[in-house]
Parts: sequence; C-alpha cells; structure tokens
Amino acid sequence: MIHKEMIAMLLAGGQGSRLGVLTSDVAKPAVSFGGKYRIIDFPLSNCINSGIDTVGVLTQYQPLVLNSHIGIGIPWDLDRNNGGVAVLPPYEKSDASEWYSGTANAIYQNLKYMESYNPEYVLILSGDHIYKMDYEAMLDFHKQNEADITIAAMPVPLSEASRFGVVITDEEKRITEFEEKPEHPRSNLASMGIYIFSWSVLKESLIAMKDQSNCDFGKHIIPYCHDNGQRLFAYEYNDYWKDVGTLGSYWEANMELIDLIPEFNLYEEYWKIYTKQTTIVPQYIAPEASVEKSIISAGAEIYGQVVNCVLSAGVVIEEGAVVRDSIIMKDTHIGKGAYVEKAIIAENCQIGEGDQIGVGEEAKSQLNESVYAFGLATIGENSVIPPHVKVGKNTAIKGMTTEADYPAGELPSGGYIIKVGDES
Repeated sequence: MIHKEMIAMLLAGGQGSRLGVLTSDVAKPAVSFGGKYRIIDFPLSNCINSGIDTVGVLTQYQPLVLNSHIGIGIPWDLDRNNGGVAVLPPYEKSDASEWYSGTANAIYQNLKYMESYNPEYVLILSGDHIYKMDYEAMLDFHKQNEADITIAAMPVPLSEASRFGVVITDEEKRITEFEEKPEHPRSNLASMGIYIFSWSVLKESLIAMKDQSNCDFGKHIIPYCHDNGQRLFAYEYNDYWKDVGTLGSYWEANMELIDLIPEFNLYEEYWKIYTKQTTIVPQYIAPEASVEKSIISAGAEIYGQVVNCVLSAGVVIEEGAVVRDSIIMKDTHIGKGAYVEKAIIAENCQIGEGDQIGVGEEAKSQLNESVYAFGLATIGENSVIPPHVKVGKNTAIKGMTTEADYPAGELPSGGYIIKVGDES
C-alpha cells in the first residue's frame, strides 16, 4: 500500500466575487499575477519546495483555465506515478450529485482520495493567497508539540482582526480559544486558513460533521475539535502574505512587485515559483518606446510609453499610447494614442485607438461600490472597447462594446457596461 507522510489538499473552488469581472469566467486561483504567474502557482510551488509531492486540487467554479494550467503538474515537478497533482472536481455519486458546499465539505467528499495515500498528516491550503512558506517547518512544529491540529496564524493589526478567524493562545502557543470573525477581537493572531491535521483527527471530525450544512473549517471543524479536547496549536508566521481577494489588494500586490527592492521577491534561487510558461518569444521594445519601473513578460511588444506597470505575455502597446500604474494581462492590445491609468485589464482585450481609460474624478460605483472601488477601471477578459471613448474611475466593463454603449463617447466614473448577461 502507498504511504505518504503528508499530502496537501488545495482548495481552489472559489468564485472570488470581490474581484468582479476579473472572475466572471475564471476561478480566482487562476487569475493572472505578476505578469507570468497565476495565483495558484504560489501554494503549488510552496508544496514542491517543501518536499510535498502529492497535492489534490479541489476545483468547482469555472475550472477550465485552472485545469488546463495545472495539467499533469509538469511545471511544478508534480507529474509523478506515485502521488503528483490531481484535480478533484465534485463528481456525480449514485445517490445524488453534490456541489462542494463549504471548505470542509469539499475535503469530506474526497476522503477516498486521501485514504488511498494512507497519510499521517494532511495539509489543507487555500488557493488564493500570495506568499512563500516552508510547510516542512510547520510540520516539525506540529510533531514537536504532539499536536492534533496546527493552524498557521499571523499577527494582523487589531483593527483588521474581525475579518479573520482569530486564535487565542497560551505561552506554549497552544490554542485556548478560537473565534470566527469576532466583532470585538481579543487577539490579533489571525488564522491564515492553512492547517495541518493528524489524519485520524481530520477523518473523524469530517465524518462527525458531515451533515452540517455548508460545513466549513473555521466555523465547524476547528470548534468541534477544540470542544472535544484535541490539541490545537498556532504556528506563527511573520513573513509576506497577501490575500488578493479584492481589486484593491490585487492591484497593490502586483504594484509591490515593481518596487526597487520588492517586499516579496519572486526571483530567489532557493525558493522558486514555478508556472506553466507557454510564450517563449522574447519581448520587443521599439527604439521610440519608453519603459520605466515595470515588469514586461515574454512576447510583449511595446511601441509607446509604459510607466509602473505589470504586463503579461503577448501584450501589445501601440505607438503614442501611454500606460501607467496598470496591470495588463495576456494578449491584450492597446491601440495607438490610447491613455490608460490605474486600470486592471484582463486577458485578450482590445482597447481602441485614442481611448482614455481611468480618467476624471472618482465617483461611487453604481454596480457594486464595495467591489469597484480604489479608483480603478476594471475590464473583464475578451472585452472590446471602440476607439476614441473615455472611461472613468471605479468602472467595470465586460464584453464586446460599441460606440452606442458610450453616450457622448463616455462611460463616466462609477458607471458600468456588462454585455454578456453577466452581473458580476
């Protein structure tokens, strides 16, 4: 029988609705990051760098891009006969077909997969955070404390703690109390949604809680184990960790990569971030072009001016176009003389000649003011914007738009055009 000391289960089914039109056609973990990566590359690379060679990736929402990106795991050296990476969508059972309904329910539905490796420990990860972490060091901590569950936790400002599950520990780092998103937090140690379970404890708790609707680790499994006297410990993490769950934090995390000495270094030899690289043509920067403080990926062609941007593979910036403080994803084309400022433009978009994107005064979004904020103009994938129109801030566009969609040639700040029956 196969035996693995520790396997990883990576939750990658999330819709990421706070990323608006960026995730209307792709799962959040498959969203592009840093020019050449996708968000899921970070936890997958952490696994292989930590010596974990068996990873189950649980997908659900819009999994096509994610599935083809992961493939059989070659970029992460996870194409193994024994172990490797497995994509685990919800599947039809004889009695009923069930979507994953909560993080713990998703893991419960894959008990057989985990059992087939007879693991001693199971590492549970979320697919939508940007960070580097040695899970082996966390496992050593788990063993030293003879823990049943170890939760990775990091100090956050007390004012933000109510957004997280908060742990209260004694001086040994043993968890005495666990509060899910408390209104008045009594600790600033926030759970990162990264757990190591001893296998027998995980299996028992998942079976015991299987009828709980929307069964979730933070709300149900952790409190259940704590109430039943299991040994819970907090493994404190103090390095870079970013939840890129909002357009603002996603934009910020990308922009931080351009800093002269970035807080998060993508280029460390000893902790590589691996990804599936399809474009291998070099980038081209024309003699008349100018590029300042930007990340430019393979196959990009630049004839205009680029300042403080992250550009993915195959992006074309035509002559006279100026692009500032923006994230432009794969194969997007920006027409002659266009001006783009503080925008997030998804894959395969066409920005017309002379367009002005991200200009004017800020106004509240009429579509969803909690999503489309931060002064950003956000354009979903495969969108087309006709020439010579103006698009304001806190705007959202998705689909093939025409001049008729822009009264007086403008989409004012706070406005939106969603063409494909998609109200993200």
